[in-house]
Amino acid sequence: MAKLKKDFYCREDVVAVARDLIGKLLITSINGKQTGGTIVETEAYSWCEKGCHAYNYRRTPRTEVMFKEGGCAYVYLCYGVHYLFNVVTNDGEVPEAVLIRALAPERGLDLMFSRASLANTDRITSGPGKLTRALGIDGACNGISLLGNRVWLEDTGYTAAAGAIVARTRIGVEYAGADAKRKWRFMLAGNEWVSKK
Repeated sequence: MAKLKKDFYCREDVVAVARDLIGKLLITSINGKQTGGTIVETEAYSWCEKGCHAYNYRRTPRTEVMFKEGGCAYVYLCYGVHYLFNVVTNDGEVPEAVLIRALAPERGLDLMFSRASLANTDRITSGPGKLTRALGIDGACNGISLLGNRVWLEDTGYTAAAGAIVARTRIGVEYAGADAKRKWRFMLAGNEWVSKK
């Protein structure tokens, strides 16, 4: 399987990228050990809507990475507890990104279980904070290229059957008013690893 190339990330439609990431592999390689799995849930965020950290082109030390050209990682600490992993999209200076919400674990399972430190290992990657812990993604990954050898995405050749990918409203953006109603969360229908609201 080949790594996704820059042109995949640099497209102007962040919602299309979010949908197209379903079925792709997210892989990390840390200290020579690989972990990863198939993406089963994503959320799109754009400068034009209030759910986005860079809404209306708001530029802060945290959002600066969102203004980079697509194909790098945007990793931030949520509630001071969980790191969340996002894929930056679009051309430089257009702040958009896709949050990876859940994946089905496939590679390096023992190491993922060890990192997760959860009583129930059945759900180690069923949410954005859980999957970063299992994959070893933290703040040091913020801004790194997804074309490199630490964190990357691979094309599995997956083609969704009709109705296999469903769109829903995003989680945790109730503050965004009307923008919270956008159906910009995509998931693989019926997949056991999709996060719980």
